[in-house]
Amino acid sequence: MNILGISAFYHDSAACLVKDGKIISAAQEERFTRKKHDYSFPTNAIKFCLDYSGIDSSKLDLVAFYDKPFLKFERLIETYITYAPAGIKSFIKAMPLWIKQKLWMKDYIQKELNYNGKIIFPEHHESHAASAFYPSPFHEAAILTMDGVGEWTTTSFGIGRGNEIELLEEIKFPHSLGLLYSAFTYYTGFKVNSGEYKVMGLAPYGEPKYKDLILSELIDVKEDGSFKINMKYFDYCAGLTMTNERFNKLFGGKPRKPEGKLTKRDMDLARSIQDVTEEIVLKIGRYVHKITGMKNLTLAGGVALNCVANGKLLREGIFEKIWIQPAAGDAGGAAGAALAGWFKYYNNPRTINESQDAQQGSFLGPEYSDEKILEFFKTDGIVYHKLEADAIPQVAADLIAQEKVLGWFQGRMEFGPRALGARSIIGDARSPKMQSVMNLKIKFRESFRPFAPSVLFEKAGDYFELDTGSPYMLIVADIKKERRKKLNTGEESLFGIDKLNVVRSDIPAVTHIDYSARIQTVHNDTNPLYYKLISKFNEKYGCAVIINTSFNVRGEPIVCTPEDAYKCFMRTNIDHLIIGNFLLNKEEQKELADDTNWRKEYSLD
Repeated sequence: MNILGISAFYHDSAACLVKDGKIISAAQEERFTRKKHDYSFPTNAIKFCLDYSGIDSSKLDLVAFYDKPFLKFERLIETYITYAPAGIKSFIKAMPLWIKQKLWMKDYIQKELNYNGKIIFPEHHESHAASAFYPSPFHEAAILTMDGVGEWTTTSFGIGRGNEIELLEEIKFPHSLGLLYSAFTYYTGFKVNSGEYKVMGLAPYGEPKYKDLILSELIDVKEDGSFKINMKYFDYCAGLTMTNERFNKLFGGKPRKPEGKLTKRDMDLARSIQDVTEEIVLKIGRYVHKITGMKNLTLAGGVALNCVANGKLLREGIFEKIWIQPAAGDAGGAAGAALAGWFKYYNNPRTINESQDAQQGSFLGPEYSDEKILEFFKTDGIVYHKLEADAIPQVAADLIAQEKVLGWFQGRMEFGPRALGARSIIGDARSPKMQSVMNLKIKFRESFRPFAPSVLFEKAGDYFELDTGSPYMLIVADIKKERRKKLNTGEESLFGIDKLNVVRSDIPAVTHIDYSARIQTVHNDTNPLYYKLISKFNEKYGCAVIINTSFNVRGEPIVCTPEDAYKCFMRTNIDHLIIGNFLLNKEEQKELADDTNWRKEYSLD
């Protein structure tokens, strides 16, 4: 039985194919269209999912869309009426697409897919819950979903047992932890639904100066973690911006202009909202444990991508084990909808492997054979060297040890926002200069943003205060104290971004200024080649950690095809590209044709 899950029309559209209860393929539309966070109907992602299984839409038994459009439309209309006439501009902008397309989702899907079978519409947070629980390695667990907003719900929790999911309580729009965080993302000059990671990365540079003000003026948080937002400071219900003049007055100025200079206020704001978020997540976690009595917790929704909060939730020991959907945002809703179809709609039994989740490392996207890669090389006259498969880990390890930066393109593309060793840029975590080199000369992004370590699962405890796996880079933990470097008086007195270049440990390129790291544990059973690479690096150079960042530049989606990878390789200061069984040296390549338009599009000039 083939079930297609679809998410679309908000952000991060995606498709997922589930066959007999197993996720076969999943991908975000952005990877194919090259439009970051593409929200359009995922035509290309759907085509990939069907093609990968060698079927067409006539072989689908069910299509599941990740939310209920009519219920979402009800929320929009009620909100506009409540705030009228203030929301007239937003209303006029939003309605044409709803009237022409979104309200007729069933007809639209049937037409786009040439499909006349059954279509179901789980609620948005039901799709999130399904994406969290069904792939988890737990027979039973509490489920917590937190995001901006679905139809009405912004936060929900419940229980999963076997193939059953029951959601127990919820918080409704406009009261939203995700939208509160996004409001500060907007106010500190970053892009909503994209820059939240930047706020999280900026937070350790600041002090929680505004935390008490946020808790007293913006949000009323109860002991059970439930909350209400004071809407007089926000404009997201009816306007075209997140915050308003009252918010500006409260925090002493207008929002930072995008690309403007980061000030101490921006850093303090980031730290303050991060601390508030962590406090709320911990309170909700304790309440969920109290009500459900479950020892395990599963998480999904955009807030579940806040890996700092996840790490604190894990360290608090409220739950014994935590599993987080790697595509926790709206993209993962496609997988959740499809899985809900199999387990809930058709009531099929669920088989659980307690030692391995059903997400398969999240390597669920397209892959390219050496033949396909070679075909691309020959068409474009690219200079390459063929490697024996067994030699790849050795060659890569030696290049990394020489402080070379590598593009790494292997196997199936990751599903979700993180590169996990299939479409990655990798480097030496021991190098003091590697963070700034990668940020400014390769990623073309803000210098303050930290890089993640990939560490052998068995060795993680030697480097980090972590006693569990973190295969999806969704947990932050501290560097082991014995690996930290004692700072001198001058280093300790540094302020703001000046703290960045201080060497803080024996793996400085992945050590954030608060001695934390966003960890990916690498497992031999899900990514054997990447595991062999790090093993070889450890064997030869005595370090089981390397830098792993996504294979893209700022503003661009992670690369999908060999052509995407080659262009990113050539447009940046990546030294070498290892793609399939081939090694490319930058110095041997001819220059790309004029890239003026590309550089302008991604604001690199």
